[in-house]
Amino acid sequence: MFILMCPCIKDPRLRARGITTQSDIREFSACIRRCEDFSVEIVCLPCPETIYLGKNREPGSFLEKLNTKEFAELIERLSEDVKKLIDEKGEPLCIVGVDSSPSCGVNKTYYSDVKENKRGAFLEKFSNISAFDVSEFSKYKIYLAAPLFSSAEQNFNEKLAGILRKNMFLVHLPQEIGDNKPMRDELQNRKIFDENLRALKEADIVVSVIDGADADSGTSWEMGYAYACGKKIVSLRTDFRRVGASECTNLMLEESSIVVSSADELLSVLNPPNVAKFSRKN
Repeated sequence: MFILMCPCIKDPRLRARGITTQSDIREFSACIRRCEDFSVEIVCLPCPETIYLGKNREPGSFLEKLNTKEFAELIERLSEDVKKLIDEKGEPLCIVGVDSSPSCGVNKTYYSDVKENKRGAFLEKFSNISAFDVSEFSKYKIYLAAPLFSSAEQNFNEKLAGILRKNMFLVHLPQEIGDNKPMRDELQNRKIFDENLRALKEADIVVSVIDGADADSGTSWEMGYAYACGKKIVSLRTDFRRVGASECTNLMLEESSIVVSSADELLSVLNPPNVAKFSRKN
C-alpha cells in the first residue's frame, strides 16, 4: 500500500521562498513518521511549480504565476504520468497535499490573491482520490482514555485500540503499561502517572470512553487536561441512558468533546485515510 505525497513535504526546499515555518516542518516530519510507523510506502508526486518556475522562486497565486497555456500543458503531462503509475501500482491510499499551494492545495488554494475553497490546479486532476492536508494527516497520536477496572472494560478498550491502529493511528492505552494492576507501590504509581501524562501531552487527539451512569473519574480528569491543552477530544458513549432532556452525559464532558455512539461514528469523525488495510510495524 502506498500514498501519493507532494514532494515538498519530504523536501521543503521545493517550496516558494520564505513560506515554510517551523510548524510546517513539524507537520511534514509527522506525516512521514506516520507512514513509517505503519509501513506505508511514500510515492512523491512531481512538483509542477518547481519544474515550471524553478527553485528559490517568489511566492505567488495561480493567476499571478501559473495561469498560462504552458503550465496547463505541463500539469496535463504530469498527471498522465501519475495515472500510468497508478495503473501499475494500484489505487493509492490517499494523497497528502499542502493547503494554500496553487498546485497542491487540498482544501484551500491561492488561486487569486485570497485563498479559495478548492484543490490546487495539479491535485484537481485527481479529484477521484481522497486527499488530506498535512495539518490533518500529521495528527495521528491518540490517547485512549477509558475505565479499565474489569475484564469487560479492558477487552472493549483493546478492541477499540485495535480498530484505531488498523486505521493508521498510534494509540497509547494506559492498561498496556500496567495501569490496570490492582497491587502497586508508590514508585509504580508515580511511574504510570508520569508515562500517562507524557502520552497525554504528546497526543494529537484524545478518544474517551464515557459509558456508565457517570463517567469514570480518571477518564474525566484526562479529558479535562486535554481540553485545557486545546486538544481535540472525541467521546464514545455506547450507553443509551441519558442524564437530562438535552444531555446524554455530564454537561462539562459533553460540551468539551464530540460525542459519538459507535466505533463507525468515531472513525467518521477521525477521518482516517482508509480502513483496516495496515499492520503497524513491530
